[in-house]
Amino acid sequence: MLLSVGLIRPGPGAADSSAPGPRSPDSPAEPPSRGPVRSSAGVPARQPPGPALSPEEAEREAQRQLWEKRLERARFTLDSYRQSTRYPHESRPISEHPDLVYPASPERKQPLNKEQRDIALKLKQEKIYVVGDEVVRFFVGCENASTSQPLPCEVYSAVAREAPHLTQAGGAGAVPLDFNDLGRGGDEVAGDGTWTGSFQPSRQGFAMYEGTLRVDFRVRANGSAEGGAFFDIVFTPAAPAAFTGKVREVVEKGSLQLYVGLQVRKPGRYVMAGRVDDEGGIPFAYVEFNEELEAGAREVKFTVFGLLLHDENPDFPLRLRDVEGFLLREQGDPDRELVKALYGPVHITQPYTLDRFSPDEWTSEERQRYLDEYAKDVAQAEDALGGLSGQPKGP
Repeated sequence: MLLSVGLIRPGPGAADSSAPGPRSPDSPAEPPSRGPVRSSAGVPARQPPGPALSPEEAEREAQRQLWEKRLERARFTLDSYRQSTRYPHESRPISEHPDLVYPASPERKQPLNKEQRDIALKLKQEKIYVVGDEVVRFFVGCENASTSQPLPCEVYSAVAREAPHLTQAGGAGAVPLDFNDLGRGGDEVAGDGTWTGSFQPSRQGFAMYEGTLRVDFRVRANGSAEGGAFFDIVFTPAAPAAFTGKVREVVEKGSLQLYVGLQVRKPGRYVMAGRVDDEGGIPFAYVEFNEELEAGAREVKFTVFGLLLHDENPDFPLRLRDVEGFLLREQGDPDRELVKALYGPVHITQPYTLDRFSPDEWTSEERQRYLDEYAKDVAQAEDALGGLSGQPKGP
């Protein structure tokens, strides 16, 4: 009986019930060992967990993690704002405006029609904004949508009309336009598969019109497939001001100022823009002007900021090119009256050395106010973290 309950060990020669071997179905299951478990070779023993945090300590740790994230965000906001406002709004690296390196000359591709998406239209227009007696050209071609292989193409009809989205649309009648691939009427190469149409709104039925005009056209591609598309332009019949073509340059307050002559017919707020290239023709600066001008002989001031010159380090002389702009309207559609642009080179500067220009960041009352507010957010987060960790505020 004592042997059966395991209170004494069996003597020599007795059968050991703990020895390996088949167990009788009637034998009771072996109880688990109560002794210490030895870890396997090379596997460290599990460390006992640290003491649990009290509710107060857990709350303090959660607050600390929260303020660490707030401090990181506050520092990022301050540094990002400081970096992005080192230059004034009107004098920026042209890398910030990759779509404005050159005046708008939109190109696009689209299916010939909804059913035949294997044929694509290649569409391009010289400009969007047309002023006075300016002429705009449109280019149409056809190609395989998958391989870009050119396909036979023909623009067999085209008309210019008011854009249908305008509330007053329908006041002026549609005017037929001619597209050709014969090397005439604006077409550069005869038989190259690109059909060209020219449009001069002031002499083709829209001399008194102002706003958006649409050129609708129909295309026959690859023999029998047909489809269509359209081009839009914004037309100003009489410019509110005109560039004189005269430019004077001055080094003022550590920056290079380019004053472009403008004869203003209608006073108001003028928004102008230009591009600046280095001696090798590499674009590096986008300059803007946004001010009220009175009627008469005026100047548009373009600033090439001193720090921007230091950072970009362009080769002199610089070239101002492709100057364009408009008179902003407070109400109505369109919202602007266009000034005839100066395309191509406008002015070549004198050669300068960088020591003529200031390396200081741009400052203004508004910028400093924002910097101060963002710095307060950083200081607040640092103070909160210092209080939670029991450390004094850093410098």
